[in-house]
Amino acid sequence: MGSNDIEGGTVPTVAVTGAAGYTGSCVVRELQAEHPEWTIKGIDNYYLGTVRTVGDVDIEHVDIRDRSRLVSALSDADIVVHLAAISGVNDCAENPDLTYETNVVGTANVTNWCRQTGSGLVFPLSMAIVGDPQEFPITIDHPRQPMNWYGRTKVLDERIIESMAPDTFPAHLVLKSNLYGVHHTGGQLVTKDTVIQRFVEKALAGENLTVYEPGTQARNYVHIVDTATAYVRSVEAVLNQYHNDEAGVQKYEIAGQNAPSVLDVADLIQEIAVERGIDVGVQRVENPRTETLVSDFDVDTSKTHDVLGWEPERGLAPSIREMFDRLA
Repeated sequence: MGSNDIEGGTVPTVAVTGAAGYTGSCVVRELQAEHPEWTIKGIDNYYLGTVRTVGDVDIEHVDIRDRSRLVSALSDADIVVHLAAISGVNDCAENPDLTYETNVVGTANVTNWCRQTGSGLVFPLSMAIVGDPQEFPITIDHPRQPMNWYGRTKVLDERIIESMAPDTFPAHLVLKSNLYGVHHTGGQLVTKDTVIQRFVEKALAGENLTVYEPGTQARNYVHIVDTATAYVRSVEAVLNQYHNDEAGVQKYEIAGQNAPSVLDVADLIQEIAVERGIDVGVQRVENPRTETLVSDFDVDTSKTHDVLGWEPERGLAPSIREMFDRLA
């Protein structure tokens, strides 16, 4: 049992969409580890996800755009952790219609099912909805200024859930910062193409690390396992609301312990590479794209700590050392 005692007395069923992917498979694993008595269901359309089985859960092939298949797959779920999405910024830009149909129409399908049944919902928002941050520390109440199609679809998702949840079902909207790290789930190493992973792979290959100017642009990084644990805490809280017939939206933030600049990250990875006898350099080059350039990326997670009892546990340096070991 996690930090929250679950009310209701019956064994809950929790469905995870996007369960074959980087985050979803880790969430299924953590739900199983902390609540082995629960019934966990996983669905995914296998667009990018590579995991097919987590423990005793076989990931069912379901596309959230297909309402009839979705309703059948979710039929007995008390809570849905809705993680299925087209999330790569480039992927979204190159496939705008698919992104809209998956991220907006698919999310509307999931949300409408929760509206019809009263089942709870846990849904992630991305820092992409914030765009170039103007207020610090960043909270989920920061003005929405998305700079790309992915962020815009997430803003639409937020509005859909805020429109349907009041008086019908409990929902948590979670603003998560940049994910990183590797995890071993479903008998395989599951990774995500992040700047940190690309730097580690370059270092392992003995290649220089390329940092776009000015190098001071910061991000907050939160480890995938810490993130999955936060979702478990959220599910526990939503289950209590579900059993108490509570409805409406609550919002939380998930973020890591610090927000280093990209140059700080490169220097740290270079240092860890040297520890392993790998000689790599750090090279600054002209920035070819428009991106967030702020040098501060502090995120306020106090509400998540106070209400859900969650804190990030994994620091950047040990997590990067783990990546070196597992990706080598």
